[in-house]
Amino acid sequence: MDCSREAECKGVHDRLFNINHCKNQEEEPRSCCGSTWMEPLADVSSKAGKCIWIPGPIIVGGGPSGLAVSACLKQKGIPSVVLERAPCIASLWQLKTYDRLHLHLPKQFCELPLMPFPAAFPTYPTKHQFVAYLEAYCRAFDIEPRFRETVVGAEYDRLLGFWRVKTVARGGGEEEKREYLCRWLVAATGENAEAVVPEFDGAGEFRGPILHTSSYKSGDAFRGKRVLVVGCGNSGMEVCLDLCDNNANPTIVVRDSVHILPREIAGRSTFGLSMWLLQWLPVEAVDRLLLLAARLMLGDTARLGLRRPRLGPLRLKSLSGKTPVLDVGTLGRIKSGDIKVRPAVKRLVERGAEFVDGRSEEFDAVILATGYKSNVPCWLKEKEFFSEEDGLPKRAFPDGWKGERGLYAVGFTKRGLLGASMDARRIAQDIEQSWKCCESSTTSEGEGFAEMMSHECQQVHWGLSTNSWKAEAHFIPTSIATSDIQLSRQWL
Repeated sequence: MDCSREAECKGVHDRLFNINHCKNQEEEPRSCCGSTWMEPLADVSSKAGKCIWIPGPIIVGGGPSGLAVSACLKQKGIPSVVLERAPCIASLWQLKTYDRLHLHLPKQFCELPLMPFPAAFPTYPTKHQFVAYLEAYCRAFDIEPRFRETVVGAEYDRLLGFWRVKTVARGGGEEEKREYLCRWLVAATGENAEAVVPEFDGAGEFRGPILHTSSYKSGDAFRGKRVLVVGCGNSGMEVCLDLCDNNANPTIVVRDSVHILPREIAGRSTFGLSMWLLQWLPVEAVDRLLLLAARLMLGDTARLGLRRPRLGPLRLKSLSGKTPVLDVGTLGRIKSGDIKVRPAVKRLVERGAEFVDGRSEEFDAVILATGYKSNVPCWLKEKEFFSEEDGLPKRAFPDGWKGERGLYAVGFTKRGLLGASMDARRIAQDIEQSWKCCESSTTSEGEGFAEMMSHECQQVHWGLSTNSWKAEAHFIPTSIATSDIQLSRQWL
């Protein structure tokens, strides 16, 4: 390696060398694209070693949101790498949902970009049909996530101008630590990454099982048992219905006010009708119409212990993200007395629970339908774009998809699959602009940096076929010619 090459390599891995070298040369520190080097978040001199250089974006999360971004990028000729900690795509759907789950909205509002649901699918596909659709989606766009690879840290390196993504890959009973460098990072772990498990006084005294809905599969396991379901969202309501259908005796805890709407009004989906009305009417007017229809079709839910919020369902959704419950039959079982409604739990006792209204009842099991939360603060070292409190983008929809320095978010809109699809398109379009700019760059700085990276890093080599891009990670030996990494360096 000649002296100039050695200087380039040291400059990448040693911040002090880079700064001192530039001072000696009487010039400002430079990045590969000509912008000024900024102070790094951490001293990269301790990070020297082999890493995997990703020419395109890294997408963290192999759920519907991450797959949607990858497909939109693929359509534009931009390769990406999808990292998924689970052994499968859509792990929430495949591993942590109950058997009877269906999409709560009609399929046309849940399809991912560029590919509709099969016409033969019902209006509300089952979870198995939805997973089959996602698997077909991956095949159609040649998406091959790297499974069992958990992102444990991601941080922007201001010296290099790249994101450093550290992972732990598990397979065959072994663990392998890896580090990636990329220009664009897409957080696609979503707002449902980790189960929310509240603490209850006396939980240690309760003799029965306490489980989250992420571990619940069917009411068959609770046949003949008295089950307390904590949480009255769509999942809590449907779990209660499933328990009833399996001859269990459920009681649902309603701690707060809740909007319950019929799933369909006059033969049309309530959601679809709302979207149609919003084209001509303000939110307040549509809310009034929805509540009128709900009163006529469902009656006064407050008499059942289900108080409605003061804000209308659409206004409440837009301000807080709280989704109204779309009734699939649970309300009828509450009216018949098959499902009892109780207020908040004061504490659990050995054989049951005490409620805040003073009543006590015996239960054999407790199911927590208490939802999920984002886990972004656990792995992303960034405070400007994401909130450290809830792990969601600080900017509200529709402006919460783009951060700074190539950071993006998808699946955090609190608007389901439709919102994720909208953001996936925006992200792909935005990255395309940067990709084209970088692809057309042929400066000597870019060529020098690409050649240096081939010596110092592992690299993802992208082979272009007539149908798709296919990624294959391999080590680039030091003897490789610069012309052999032409495609990889074009992105600089």
